[in-house]
Amino acid sequence: MTNDNPLLAAICILKGGGSLEEQEISSAFRVIMSGKAHDGLIGAFLGLLASRVPTGKELAGASVVMKECVDSVSLPEPSTLLDTCGTGGAPKTFNVSTAAGIVAASCGVRVAKHGNRSRTGRGSAEVLEQLGINLDATKEQQVACLDGAGICFCFAPKHHKAVAHVMPVRKELGFPTIFNLLGPLTNPCSAGRQLLGVWDNSFVEPMAEALRSSGTIKSVVVHSHDGLDEISISAPTRLCYVQNDAIVEDVVDPESVGLQCWDRKDVVATDLQDAVETLTSVLVKGQGGAPRDMVLLNSAVALYLAQRVERVDEGVSMAAAAIDSGQTKETLELWSELSHTNTPSTDE
Repeated sequence: MTNDNPLLAAICILKGGGSLEEQEISSAFRVIMSGKAHDGLIGAFLGLLASRVPTGKELAGASVVMKECVDSVSLPEPSTLLDTCGTGGAPKTFNVSTAAGIVAASCGVRVAKHGNRSRTGRGSAEVLEQLGINLDATKEQQVACLDGAGICFCFAPKHHKAVAHVMPVRKELGFPTIFNLLGPLTNPCSAGRQLLGVWDNSFVEPMAEALRSSGTIKSVVVHSHDGLDEISISAPTRLCYVQNDAIVEDVVDPESVGLQCWDRKDVVATDLQDAVETLTSVLVKGQGGAPRDMVLLNSAVALYLAQRVERVDEGVSMAAAAIDSGQTKETLELWSELSHTNTPSTDE
């Protein structure tokens, strides 16, 4: 029976305390993503996977199927594209990775920002919507945004429609599943460079291994010592760089790149309005303080991944210049405009 049902076979392996090979989890995921799996089996599968840290092979095998099912955006030279997408699930700061993406774009990096709405109501999608970005942009509009403003937003539900088959089960389970980790690994534009934050330190290595398996060009998985899925302004942050089939560990702290160390409460957003106001205070108004320094730090690493700078501290200076010159404000305004511009659509 298990030979005829890859999902049930995978459940039996997991129930016995084993881990799955890439092909085994890929086969199970193809059953799930086809919409033919029973909710009870999906729940058992996801629950068993969530009971321990997934292996790099499991994440890599599952992400292969996610990529097979994605409604992708075809772009030239995806290896140059940068994504700044975290898993969420950590103590909620304002939308640092979104801000870092905008700063990177204003510095000449092509940014394909991938994201979704959040259970907190202030995820990247909600904030960008408040800033005037069209979440329902067609693929043609996304390309126009990337060509004109250097940045586009890939709203996950529009590109990962097969995931709808598991949403009822995920909602019933009520806890993070492997899908929370797979989203950042499956950028619809096939971005070759990623600044990827995870909510728990235990996920850093397997996520880095999955990125390596995917053939990423230059990426980093981060988790801060104070529990953030961002590069923290209030504590050292663990970084796992992935490049040339190698994984290299590093640690960065604010003071090592010339920034001040702040209290974490200074970068917490209490609600959607607070998150939007904090982001605009930095990118549009050019205000200083903890939020600005945190944006500078995360943007600096993004610029390093995109090979715009040779050192992270150089990235801090470049990011500061982009904000102070008004480039980030102009990028945000142009992006908003282009996301609503009518273009001939071939979307089905």
